[in-house]
Amino acid sequence: MNNTALSRYRTEWFNGGANARRDILAGMVGTFALIPEVIAFSFVAGIDPEVGLFASFVIGIVIAFAGGRPAMISGAAGSVALVAAALVHAHGLQYLLAATLLAGLFQIVFGLLKLDVLMRFVSQSVRTGFVNALAILIFSAQVPQMLGVTWHSYAMIAGGLAIIYLLPRMTTAIPSPLICILVLTAISIAFPMPIHTVSDLGRLPSSLPSFTFPAVAFDWQTLRIVAPYALAIAAVGLLESMMTASVVDDLTETTSSKARECTGLGLANVAAGLFGGIAGCGMIGQTVGNVRYGGRGRLSTLVAGVFLLLVMVPLRPWVAQVPVAALVAIMIMVSASTFSWTSIRDLARHPKVSGIVMVATVVVTVATHDLSAGVAVGVLLSGVFFAFKVTRLMDVRIDYDEATDMRIYTVSGQIFFASADIFADRFDLRDTVAKVRIDLTASHLWDVTAVGALEDVVTKMRHHGIAIEVIGLNQASAILVDQLAPAVGHASS
Repeated sequence: MNNTALSRYRTEWFNGGANARRDILAGMVGTFALIPEVIAFSFVAGIDPEVGLFASFVIGIVIAFAGGRPAMISGAAGSVALVAAALVHAHGLQYLLAATLLAGLFQIVFGLLKLDVLMRFVSQSVRTGFVNALAILIFSAQVPQMLGVTWHSYAMIAGGLAIIYLLPRMTTAIPSPLICILVLTAISIAFPMPIHTVSDLGRLPSSLPSFTFPAVAFDWQTLRIVAPYALAIAAVGLLESMMTASVVDDLTETTSSKARECTGLGLANVAAGLFGGIAGCGMIGQTVGNVRYGGRGRLSTLVAGVFLLLVMVPLRPWVAQVPVAALVAIMIMVSASTFSWTSIRDLARHPKVSGIVMVATVVVTVATHDLSAGVAVGVLLSGVFFAFKVTRLMDVRIDYDEATDMRIYTVSGQIFFASADIFADRFDLRDTVAKVRIDLTASHLWDVTAVGALEDVVTKMRHHGIAIEVIGLNQASAILVDQLAPAVGHASS
């Protein structure tokens, strides 16, 4: 690191006592937000809850030091669990641990090659759809905890929401979600009632994670089994982490190193696999909660990981008594704060195609419960709409010079695979004039399809005895024509 980078890194860890206190408290809230989600995702993957909790602890510690986005909470996430479930069902936990190691290596390579630039293809509409869909999924994940319960649970949830939203009007010294957990836990202990607690969600870890290698044969057969899953886990994890980092960038009005976040996530997943944990990635719900309640530095991420282990092992008997209603209230708050409410108003103000992309991203994500599928559809639609828009901007003006019996085609706009056919259709290949001039001064040829369309027009007109010249090729277009269609290039001026 140079001096500037080192100074920034230090600031990301400690930027004054007040900020450090907020980071610690926000990280503690983030820990309690992690617990129900990680346990639920562990069941989705078909593994014991302690596997997901161990992973979240290890990932949180490593990413705090190696990640590129301060204040970001990472752990065992739902999208990764969906990919992992099939592998666990077919081959067992040890193959999942091997896939976790390999996925981490893929992510390290991705970061070192700085392939994070691919995120530039994700439009703002897709990002908004991603955030809204996640907010809906976060809320829907709480619904099972609100079905088939007694009125006591609803009363506790209502009380928790009241604390969360009303307490900040009196004081913000301590995050209201943390007070919500403490107060509701005290009430449930002092006044026993028929409500679910954290102990009802699954078996909590009773010991520290231990270093171990996956118990699989390290040969080509194992690689053939785990590689496809590892690649899918790596891709989904990177996508969610990059999207989460972008959301935090917007919330905090700061920038982050996406390439470093990729590499840091890879290191974290390698470590998780070596300590018996499932792969993970950025968790946007918990991250937004961390940021909303003051988390800005790496300390908040570290505290979330360390405190998770602290509450899961030494304080296990106490954590087991935390009402699920308190966690549900916190996640409802996170869901409401995550959703971009202004995007509903923007549907009427923004271009229709932007609204379609955003809504499609939400619908596909919610329908499939797969964030990567929603983003993929959104990016695809964005590309199609953009290509269609650029195609409409391409124009060919046709003039005729009687003195020289010349037809002049003046082309403007971008010629590429989507507009090449429109370009070619504007020419009368059986024209009876003596000469044809194609003026490309105001246009650009982008790809082999565009050059092929130009070559086809020139070749067919010459075949019919028309003298044709192509003028105005800019340097980049001329190089492409000379490489792919030299006959057209010789006609250029």
